[in-house]
Amino acid sequence: MICNDRQSTIGVLASGGLDSSILVAHLLDLGRRVQPFYIRFGSTWQEAESASLRRFLAAMHGPLLQPLIVLEMPIADLYGDHWSTTGRDVPSAETPDEAVYLPGRNLLLIVKAALWCQLNGIGQLALAPLRSNPFADATPAFFAEFEAVLNRAEATGLTLLRPFAELSKRQVMQLGRAYPLHLTFSCIDPCGGTHCGACNKCAERQQAFRLIGEADQTQYRCQSSSSSLPSPSPSEQSSRTMIA
Repeated sequence: MICNDRQSTIGVLASGGLDSSILVAHLLDLGRRVQPFYIRFGSTWQEAESASLRRFLAAMHGPLLQPLIVLEMPIADLYGDHWSTTGRDVPSAETPDEAVYLPGRNLLLIVKAALWCQLNGIGQLALAPLRSNPFADATPAFFAEFEAVLNRAEATGLTLLRPFAELSKRQVMQLGRAYPLHLTFSCIDPCGGTHCGACNKCAERQQAFRLIGEADQTQYRCQSSSSSLPSPSPSEQSSRTMIA
């Protein structure tokens, strides 16, 4: 549950994608002081992603929004020749959810931001997984157990929050439709900062806008891809990764 103190600071793990960007904006609208975090993971899309996040945050500027904290968590030594670090064989629009899973990513992202919060007196860290996230490291049990470990290590009383955990993709998009969503970024194979229009995440992005009947203002390198996508099924109304 989100703390009732409207002015208390809440950390937010933000990727620049639709879900986490909407979460940042929504918390600001609730009167919360927001401390956004971006973790540089070493992925091929992180430069385009972080640039988009900065543009979105600039559009949401105000006294409650704190400067973006950028932390380093490179994974090249763990992932080796994985598609996320090489840019080769990137999962296409037709691939299943499992194709975009990044092993241990949520664990690594949370621990870095959580420790920063603990060291700087922030008692809550929010993330944006949705209701039907299929991965084990986005479950209530994972978050409860990981929160316990974090507090056992530092004993600071940090709470991990998932404000959108019971919401569908459609509900989150409805919540965020008034925000500058065209400034968000959802692509795992960008070129020059442009969405490719053909990868798994671009397909998910296109479907998200279609769920609420909103025009997708995103510039895609392959503009024809969106017209060939089928209508989203109910299972496609949730985010495929924890930090969207």
